[in-house]
Amino acid sequence: MKIILTEKINKLGNIGDAVEVATGYARNYLLPNGKAMRYSRENIALFEAKKAELVARQETAKKSAEGNRKAVESAKFHMIRQAGDTGQLYGSVSSRDIARLLKELTGVAVESAQVLLGSPIKSIGVFETKIALHPDVIVPVKIYVAQTQDEIEALVAGKVLTFGTKKIEEEPANEDVKPEEPKADEVAPEPKVEETTK
Repeated sequence: MKIILTEKINKLGNIGDAVEVATGYARNYLLPNGKAMRYSRENIALFEAKKAELVARQETAKKSAEGNRKAVESAKFHMIRQAGDTGQLYGSVSSRDIARLLKELTGVAVESAQVLLGSPIKSIGVFETKIALHPDVIVPVKIYVAQTQDEIEALVAGKVLTFGTKKIEEEPANEDVKPEEPKADEVAPEPKVEETTK
């Protein structure tokens, strides 16, 4: 379906761009939320008449997002979740959970689509993501997920959490470090095969 954007949308276009999108995306999200208009001669003329107002509204939204940037940057995204012995969560942390926590912490309301998480978080650890307060105001944040407040504080301090044989830490391990070779006395002897005579 061809539409005219009435606001800037990342990966789609700027105000006034005529773009082709999936019909469902247009009907279920863009048109009902006032982010676009159906492409037609009448709507092109209507858009041109309202363009100055739409651009002014977009600038106001951008200023508001800039005003909320500091609150989002200083928010502590600490999530306590139940997990198994290997650090795998029972369930997951989704974009919706992060958006809800942001509202609780700062009062800044965002839609789950504005949390650029990608796939849900399914294990304990530290995860980097971004929150798009506006298409031009994208704030990087860190999400700390652990079973207790003590574990979260350890992750914030950069300490390593160990679950069985799995280690969880904030920064990835240095890949230049080679694993140690096993010592001679640690090498398992080959099994002996005994021959039996009948």
